[in-house]
Amino acid sequence: MLGEGFSLFNLLRFTVDIALVWYVFYKLIMLLRGTKAIQLLKGIFVVFIIYLISYFLNLQTVQVMIEQIIVWGPLAVIILFQPELRRALEQIGRGSFFSRNRRSEEEIFHESLDAIIKSVNYMAKRRIGALITIERETNMGDFIQTGIPVNGQLTHQLLTNIFVPNTPLHDGAVIMKGNQIIAAACYLPLSESPFISKELGTRHRAAMGISEVSDALTIIVSEETGHVSLTKNGELYRDIDEKRLIDLLSKELAPELEKTSTFKQWSWRGKKK
Repeated sequence: MLGEGFSLFNLLRFTVDIALVWYVFYKLIMLLRGTKAIQLLKGIFVVFIIYLISYFLNLQTVQVMIEQIIVWGPLAVIILFQPELRRALEQIGRGSFFSRNRRSEEEIFHESLDAIIKSVNYMAKRRIGALITIERETNMGDFIQTGIPVNGQLTHQLLTNIFVPNTPLHDGAVIMKGNQIIAAACYLPLSESPFISKELGTRHRAAMGISEVSDALTIIVSEETGHVSLTKNGELYRDIDEKRLIDLLSKELAPELEKTSTFKQWSWRGKKK
């Protein structure tokens, strides 16, 4: 009986040990997601594969080089990734590393969508030209670097103010990710498609261009007509109303919320405004 109890205790301890390790790795990956450190993890995996191949094929020169990388690699990581490491330590110090996010993804999505719709409606009524790109799976780092960093939480006041004419940031695209405005005054690639109507201007061609090279969604507010359009996957949805815009954004950004009662109630409230 004592042996069985001891074995059960060891099994429980082993399970807790593995679960804690996996949880820490999960939190680290979530912390590093969207940063340049995630590319480092991919590089480490490639180096590990090369080392295994060199070991089985007895490639001694390659093994020596990789062993030197392993020896000096940790020091290089500490030097190159100080911001990410500092952020992780700060979160541990605040106790937020192991805590759950108090706000649900559904609440964040609704707030972000509400801010976008309010801003687009305001600009459309006043014919303020705008180009709003929402990053999804495809990394937009190259295009973000062409603009001015904002790194601010999305609000309809901030988003609208960026596109006010004759201000430093109004010319170009805003790039967003989640509920964050990452950068403004960004340059997007212009589409070379011959099927785009000649009456459409640079904003629409830029929106089509980014949709052809990424999975981003881009909202266009025409300065000439005040009409709202949206591009995705090389397709252009022209002159859409508020309901259509809400449907498209919801379908692409949060398809799992469409069937929830909360989403239906929010959509109903949006129609009544």
